[in-house]
Amino acid sequence: MADSDAGEFPTENHRGSAGVLFGKYEVGKLVGCGAFAKVYRGRDTRTGQSVAIKVVSKQRLQKGGLNANIKREIAIMHRLRHSSIVRLFEVLATKSKIFFVMEFAKGGELFTKVSKGRFCEDLSRRYFHQLISAVGYCHSRGVFHRDLKPENLLLDDKLDLKVTDFGLSALTDQIRPDGLLHTLCGTPAYVAPEVLAKKGYDGAQIDVWSCGVILFVLNAGYLPFNDHNLMVMYRKIYKGEFRIPKWTSPDLRRLLTRLLDTNPQSRITIEEIIHDQWFKQGYDDKMSKFHLEDSDMKLPANDVDGEMGVRRMNAFDIISGSPGFNLCGLFGDARKYDRVERFVTAWTAERVVEKLEEMAAAENLTVAKKESWGLKIEGQNDNFAMVVEMNQLTDELVMIEARKRQRDCASGRDLWSNTVRPFLEEILHKPEETIPGLGTDQNQNQEESSSSLRDVYTTP
Repeated sequence: MADSDAGEFPTENHRGSAGVLFGKYEVGKLVGCGAFAKVYRGRDTRTGQSVAIKVVSKQRLQKGGLNANIKREIAIMHRLRHSSIVRLFEVLATKSKIFFVMEFAKGGELFTKVSKGRFCEDLSRRYFHQLISAVGYCHSRGVFHRDLKPENLLLDDKLDLKVTDFGLSALTDQIRPDGLLHTLCGTPAYVAPEVLAKKGYDGAQIDVWSCGVILFVLNAGYLPFNDHNLMVMYRKIYKGEFRIPKWTSPDLRRLLTRLLDTNPQSRITIEEIIHDQWFKQGYDDKMSKFHLEDSDMKLPANDVDGEMGVRRMNAFDIISGSPGFNLCGLFGDARKYDRVERFVTAWTAERVVEKLEEMAAAENLTVAKKESWGLKIEGQNDNFAMVVEMNQLTDELVMIEARKRQRDCASGRDLWSNTVRPFLEEILHKPEETIPGLGTDQNQNQEESSSSLRDVYTTP
């Protein structure tokens, strides 16, 4: 890492070395730079996995009034787990910087690839399949991207597509009483006409429009709406004035016309796209079963190293498990969007697993997978799923991480709120002034980070 960047990364002075972020990630070369962030290639020192590390300046965020945006981006990326969406592994922070540790897309931007020449229809369709699968998944989770473009579509080492940059995304709770979103955002050439009309818009419908522009670019090699004069380009978008290349097949021509329909009410929907004649060719129906794409509802592989088969956490794991600690109180609101809750208990992992099994049987739930350090519980008709993992915090304490997904069921019973959460709160360990098992020096180091590990005990 260049000397000019060395001061940007906190290192573990006693045990780490220069260029190692929080003792966990080696920081490599700069791969991208924007107005508020720099992106570096990194490596997880524990697994050797390549990662991307986005470094955001808190001061610049404050000056730009973008604190709410970054909170929302973190909340959204924690919510999404899809094979065609860049994964956020964790968020770390110091007093001046925020660090997004994300999946590294080795293939770079789709924009770079298509700028060298248009794609054939088969390749365009392959990427459009992956794009629609990711966008449909986002919509099913109440997330609207609002800035879809080839620059925000990355490629992994297999050249599969990965959607990224959720900085302008919206959640359903931002919809106004009129049922619409109203914030003007997006990239000019990809923005939908109803956004330009400034009368409110449906987040799903404007994402579909942007997908249409992307598909046009993949097939044609140029933009459908383009002009050196921005206002002239906006008029073309508003009127829907574009010409489809002569080499375009009739089926693709019909799909592009429906995608770039200026009337959002008659514009094709994600569900209709999936059944379109051109789109269906070579499409795996599993990609559109969005309710089954919950990879965060899977119990991870057993890589435990504790004597009792329970994972043992180090100081940095403890810190990274606490949003309040890492982010210095900046992102407290983000937690309400997250489906992850953490509890610390003096119960053993085996005892917690045993109790949750009893609870599952009483509620007619199925234990789909079980380990000494965790289990997955499923309800009937896919109306409930929960993964519980346990990590050894100290010799006496275990941290429980629960991830849940719950949909309305016929009985209307809220299994999480009425049954599971009360049990976890009942066995919650009451924290003292310091954490048992951590030395004085470690507690002192935590105090210097301007927060308390009390935030670890429960993060609702």
